[in-house]
This record gives sequence, C-alpha cells and structure tokens, in this order.
Amino acid sequence: MVGGQVIILHPYGQLDMELFSKTISHHQVSYLGTVPSQMINLTKFLNTTNRNYVLETLRCVSTGGEALFVGTVVDMQRYLKNNCRIYNYYGPTECTEAAVEHLITEDDLARSSIPLGQPMANVYIYVVNKYLQPTIPGMHMGEIIIGGAGVFAGYRSRNELTAQVMCQINNELCYKTGDLGCFNPKTRCLEYCGREDYQVKLRGQRIELSEIESVIMSIVAMCVVVKVAQCNSDYLVAYVEGKSYSVNEEQLRQHCQSHLPQYMIPSFFVILDKLPLNPNGKIDRKLLPPPDFSSRHLTNHDEILLPTNDIEVSIHRIWCEIFKQNQISTDTNIFTLGGHSLFIMQLFHRYKTEFLLETNTLSISSLFQHPTIIHHAQLIQQSINIISTLDDNPWSSLQIMKAKASFAQERIFLDEQIRFSSTNNNINNMYVIPLIYRISSLNDHISISRLQHAYQSIVKKHQVLRTALSLDTNGTILQHCLDTNAIINDKKLSRFLMINLPDEEHELNEIVKKILNQSDLFDLSKGHVINCHILRRDQSNHALTQNNDDVLTKDDLILFTIHHACFDGASTSIFLRDLSLAYQSDGSLPVDDNSLPYIDYAVHEQIMNMTSAQEFWLLQLKGYNLARQLSLPVDRQRSSTNQRSGLASTAQITFDDEICRSFLNYASSHHLTLFQLGLSIFYVFLCKLTHGETDLCISSINANRYRSELVNMIGMFVSTLPYRVELDPQWSFDEVVKYVQEK
Repeated sequence: MVGGQVIILHPYGQLDMELFSKTISHHQVSYLGTVPSQMINLTKFLNTTNRNYVLETLRCVSTGGEALFVGTVVDMQRYLKNNCRIYNYYGPTECTEAAVEHLITEDDLARSSIPLGQPMANVYIYVVNKYLQPTIPGMHMGEIIIGGAGVFAGYRSRNELTAQVMCQINNELCYKTGDLGCFNPKTRCLEYCGREDYQVKLRGQRIELSEIESVIMSIVAMCVVVKVAQCNSDYLVAYVEGKSYSVNEEQLRQHCQSHLPQYMIPSFFVILDKLPLNPNGKIDRKLLPPPDFSSRHLTNHDEILLPTNDIEVSIHRIWCEIFKQNQISTDTNIFTLGGHSLFIMQLFHRYKTEFLLETNTLSISSLFQHPTIIHHAQLIQQSINIISTLDDNPWSSLQIMKAKASFAQERIFLDEQIRFSSTNNNINNMYVIPLIYRISSLNDHISISRLQHAYQSIVKKHQVLRTALSLDTNGTILQHCLDTNAIINDKKLSRFLMINLPDEEHELNEIVKKILNQSDLFDLSKGHVINCHILRRDQSNHALTQNNDDVLTKDDLILFTIHHACFDGASTSIFLRDLSLAYQSDGSLPVDDNSLPYIDYAVHEQIMNMTSAQEFWLLQLKGYNLARQLSLPVDRQRSSTNQRSGLASTAQITFDDEICRSFLNYASSHHLTLFQLGLSIFYVFLCKLTHGETDLCISSINANRYRSELVNMIGMFVSTLPYRVELDPQWSFDEVVKYVQEK
C-alpha cells in the first residue's frame, strides 16, 4: 500500500484549463483521474499554448464516465512519457466504484477501438437480451448488467425507479445499466456498444449514435449526435466543436458519406465554438442549441442560383413542393435541406412521372450520389437522351387503315376466339376492362350531352377505339380502322346508353355484372370495342334535375367498358385526360394528322429486328426446365390438362403501418425500387415454400411503351416478361436483394 497527496480542484475548476494545467504542473501530479471530454479539452489547450511539459510527471492516467475513442488517447499520448499507463474504467455511480478496467495497449490503438476491459475482483458482468437471457459472445450485443460487490441497494424514497433498474440474476441483486455491450472472445474483453437511450430508430432503421460520433471524431476533437423532431419528421443533427479545427459542413458531410451508410448520415451539422459541459466535464446534451431549421436554404438572393432550363425549372418546382420552400438554389445539396432516403425515393417516382422516364434509364443510386437540382437535371437529360437514342429513327405515320394485328392483339384475339369460347364458365367477356366513376358532388354539374360529344371525340381521335379484328383466309389476324362517322352514327357500334338505377346497392352490383356479361357487349369483327353506360339514380328527389334530364347528379355512375385488345392499364390516364379536355372544349378535341396511330405501331413492331432480343432471352432462360412445375403446398389438385378456365383469384394481403414503413424504409435505404424489393421477398417466400428450390422463374407484366411515340397512345402494349433467378441458399437477404437488383 502506498499513499499520496490528493489534489481536488474547486467547483468548476476542471473547466478552467489554465488552472487545471497549472495545478498538475505545480503539484507534479503523478496520477490523473478524469473523463474523456476533459482529456480532449486539456490536449487542445496544451496544443494552442505549446505547454508540452505539463503532463511530464504523470505515471498513470485513468478515464471513465464516457465512451473513449482512439483519437483521444493518441492526442493524450503526445504529452505523456512513454512509461505512463492509461486505463479505461467503467462503472456507473450505482455500483460505488469502477466495475471494469482495461490497460490500453498498442493493439487497442491498432484495432481502432478501446474496450471497457474485464471485471474487477468480486464483480460480475452479464450481457443479456430483453428477456435477461445471455447473448452469444462476439455475435450479439445486449444490455450490460452488473452484480457483485459495490452494487447499491436502491434510490432513497424512489422505490418505483429502483424497481425499474434492479433485477435478479442467479438469486443476486443486479443493476441494469442501460448501456449496450458485448463480449469479444478474441480479446476476452467487454466492448462498449452505446446506450439504449442513445440507440434511436429513424425511418425504420436502428442507429447507434455513438457509431456516427466515432466516425466524425476521427477528424474533429469533440462531437455529439442527437435525434431531433421537426414538422412530423425526425432528423439526425451532429454538433461539432470546430474552434480548433478548420472544418466546414460540406467536409463533415463528405467524410460521413465515405464512412457511413446513407441512413446514418446526419441531416444537419452544427459547428459550435465549444460544446456545453456539465459540472463533471461531460457533454451536456440538454444545453445543446436547437438547429435552425429556417436556415436550411439560402436567404441571400445574391448567392441563389436560379434554374437555367426547362428541366431545372420542373425539378426546382418539385423540390419546393416537397420541402415546402419558396426558393432553393440549384446548387444546394438536398441533404442540407434535411433530405433523406425517403425524399430521394419520392423524387425518383416524381421524376419518372414528370419526365415520362423508363425505370432502367434512371437509378436511385445516381440521385443519392449527385444530390443537387443541377445534377438531377443532368441525370434526367441523360435519361431522355437514352430514350432519344432508341428513337434515332423516328417512326412516321404510315397513313394506312388496314394491316396485321399487333402481337398483343393476336394474343388476345386467339385466346378469346379459341380458348375462352370453348369454356363453360358462363362468362362472355373475359377481356373486358371496366372503368366506373361516381359523380361525387353537386357543385360540378355534368352535362350528359357534352359528355357524349366528348366520348365521340375520343373515338374519333384514337383509331384503335374503332378498329375491327378479323381472320383472313390465310389464317392471318388483321386489324381494320373504320370510318369515324360509320361508328358514331351506328347506335349498335357506338353504344352510349342510359339506365335507371334502383335504390338498393346490391341491385346496382347485379346490374353492373349483367352489363359486363352481355353477349353483345363487344363485336371485334365490326370494331365495336367501347361502350358508355350512364347509370342514373331516381331523379325525383333532386330539384336541380327535375326539369333537366341532361344533368348528372350526385351518386350517378358512368361506366365505360373497353375491350382489352385495344386498351391497357397505361391507356386509362390518357383516356381520362383526353375525355376531360374534350368535355371542357365541348367535344372539339384537336387531332394531329402526323401523330402515330396504334396501327402504325403494329406495323413497325412486325418489321423490327428481334435477333438480339431473342438471343438475350434464350441466354436468360438457358438450362431452365420450362415444363417443370414448382412443388407448392396447395389445397386442390392441379388440372390434368393444359386447358385453363381463365378464372383467377386475387389474394389481397393488408400489412399494418409498421410493416409498410419498414418496407419503404428498407427500399429507400438500399436504393431499391418497390418492385425490386417486392420481387426479392417473393423469391425468398417461394424458396421457403418449396423447401429450398433455388432456380426460380416467375412472370410479371411490363408496360412495354419503350419509345416516345407510344407514351400518349391508347392501345394494347402489355407484354409478359420472365424473371429468373438462381439463388444461393447461403445468401443473406441483403445479398438476395443485391442480386435481384443487378439482374
């Protein structure tokens, strides 16, 4: 046992670096006990004042109370003699003294992490999960529980709080620290992994704030990261002490981007002259100033870069809508506005809609890597150029009225004429697309006569809605565009009917079903492919319509029925847009004589060179047994023949909000489209359902509008594509997702 003089500074004396350093030097202190924040402040002070001699008398330094980073130790060692030992101690106040200790070695500095160490005599350390079960060393972290000598009996007069932090393990009273840790089997040391209350969940991702702090503190001395809520959104904010370091926000952001996943990068960096400390010299998070969200964009108009072209103007408008700003400089980094992965995902889908982009011409990753309006405009221009490259030889109007049917038309025609005509399922119209709309308000009066004129204008503009399909003597399926007046003036071919509805809702459903199953609803051979039914409620209770049969009232229905041979899902928005324009202009819808009709697409499709496409798909499906059927657990036997009824069942699964958020957050943080993630999940589901089948091929429909001429065209373009994967059973889900994304 040895004795020595104890030097105690006056209250708040440890915050005065001048006094602190003079005390050490004057009393020739040989042992120093402090906290990491104090070590950082002391080394910064010694560096700026060139007092390299102050710590020469120290033979031992012990630190605890906060996480200790390698950079702090390295900075301290510059002022210490080689024989000075540095200890890292761990033990909360509730355990009286330190419970764990570790002598820092060169190996620790090489591993870039400082462990907490090993339990001291008569102390027991447990790392457990939320059920107080031990975690697997080296694989899982858990809460650090301390038992043995020194554990306190409880908080005075606070029995409820005592009950929250105490537990029993092996019939011994133990203290739940709230700290996260794990045992490292290689070093046989306890590692610190942060605190439960500093482990936050942000947009579905669990984030350990100390990991972010560790990365930032590799280039600055002191940093603390917190989660801040603003306008129903959560943000990570990094507070950095930058007085002695010439760093700015952009440098900090770039450093984080090169060392952290996107979802862990702080949205805001606040650089302070000094971080607030409590009386013990630790960083006081409660005294951190709130970030100034109002300064997220430039307010000095001399510094704002305005949009310079149409694409930038559109992107600027979208950004202002999303971030609720009036003005954003085109060179502003989206992440300095508080942007995050979900915003990027939102922009990705907005861009696709706004600029009519194909999915494979623009990637989410590129938007992340180039996060300004200027850069996004350049990426979109490149995407448009790719489409333009495909359109190097623009398709011109052929001015024809008769030609071979398109491949999609052939598929549906044969299916309906051969397969479905022979089934006994009492369904006449297998390929009907119903569009039903309800009049929702009396404020906007819908005129039936104007609606009929608008309907006729649509039929006039889009030839495919007055196109007949027939089989010639050579077995070729032909399409023939009929004269507009011939269709419109023939009541049977341009059906625009009024039906009075009963009051009962179930009878309404029966009427709609009856319409959809009419045997004469369509006649492809005569070009009768579209109908409009006005389903009207009893008009006696509506004062507005008692003397005006031309006005539709609230809860009246409009039912359009269109044959799938001339219409697909993407055609719906085009149909409604043109119907609205025609109604507003009372039937006068402009028709461009040079615009490409669907029949021209069918001709161009027939003469396209498909050699490279054929080679691609043969390579994709090479070695796959197309006749093989997956062994699925089904509740009924498969049909013994290849003849199918055409009947299908749609299974709708509704996920709760938490699963939906997790799905969206995973997609955005891994730069995936929702389809890519959904496909990956479905593959894994099939693999498990088939007990490990790894060579899987499923089909999915594709819009197939691969040229700019097809974007505003009504017609049937949809194709079915095979999606084949060959999974490795050893892959993690992240690896499956990456593979599917690359495929």
